[in-house]
Amino acid sequence: MNFTLNLIMTENEQTSIPNGKAGLIEKIKANARQTHLETEHGIGDDAAIAHYDGGESTLVSTSIFAEGIHFDLTYTPLKHFGYKVVVAAATKIVAMNATPIQMTIALAVSNKVMQQHILEFYDGVHAACDEYDIDLIGGDITTSRTGITVSVTAIGRADESEIVMRNGAKPTDLLCVTGDLGAAYMGLQLLEREKSIFNAAPSTQPKLQGYEYILRRQLKPELQAEVLQYLKTKQIKPTSMIAVSSGLASEIINICRASNAGCEIFEERVPIAPDTEKMAKEFNIAPIVAALNGGEDYELLFTIPLNTYEKIKDNDFFKVIGSINAPEQGSNIVMEDGAIMPLQPSLNQQTLTNN
Repeated sequence: MNFTLNLIMTENEQTSIPNGKAGLIEKIKANARQTHLETEHGIGDDAAIAHYDGGESTLVSTSIFAEGIHFDLTYTPLKHFGYKVVVAAATKIVAMNATPIQMTIALAVSNKVMQQHILEFYDGVHAACDEYDIDLIGGDITTSRTGITVSVTAIGRADESEIVMRNGAKPTDLLCVTGDLGAAYMGLQLLEREKSIFNAAPSTQPKLQGYEYILRRQLKPELQAEVLQYLKTKQIKPTSMIAVSSGLASEIINICRASNAGCEIFEERVPIAPDTEKMAKEFNIAPIVAALNGGEDYELLFTIPLNTYEKIKDNDFFKVIGSINAPEQGSNIVMEDGAIMPLQPSLNQQTLTNN
């Protein structure tokens, strides 16, 4: 079983819920009442939006991470994990074109977890908060019968006119993604392989040298906030945006579904690092499969108007991988050999909250 930062449903759960997790979220959303004027936008994006007195809107997103489902302490240092949960939660705020400013973290821990382990986790939390100028303002610690469960609530702010949601993509918009994809997934595969070898032969030392990049992408991702500043300098506001945490295919489909649109992307344009390709070949996995369905990249997927291309064509922050089409054209990928294939969402979907 692969341990990812995504919610993993059992086969029975997947088949008993129409349209999988997306169908479940729609049922929850249908019964969620919004009676306060301060509530601007609820379930359906990376973060909820509220507006109180003053000029800016407040954005709130909650993520949950359960040991044995979303992470494995066999190969996940607690300090790295603390850093990672901050980045994962803050990415959802950034994906709304907003600035993360505060965070609360709640822990449920079993009696196997010592105080020094909790402090090590918070060393990572503090390091990430310092790196990205986020205030840790509260949370809770309680007991659990098994393992560790972490709940993180990220709070951000933005001018109401600057907020970007998933539903604004229009035909001819360019589909763009930051960084590269699939590295975190291949780092996970490497760690799982070495764990299996160690379990069979405990005296064996893990072979991790030469794989630093994909391991770092899995264990200690970074926040991709600088692209927002770049777009502002070019006077470009994305028409839609989403955090890439469940794999590129799932997130593209989320944007297309919310925007009532289709899309076409090109395999040769999907950014994949050389180290990712190398590891994928070792596992006999097509690199494009890792990029489309791997998850945990924490990059940003967004759309911009076609007429902005000349402004961004030489940028170092993101790649144009395709375009938005009419909904009846579907969501497809054009493979390097010219074959056109429909994009399929990963079985491992994002967390329930605000998605």
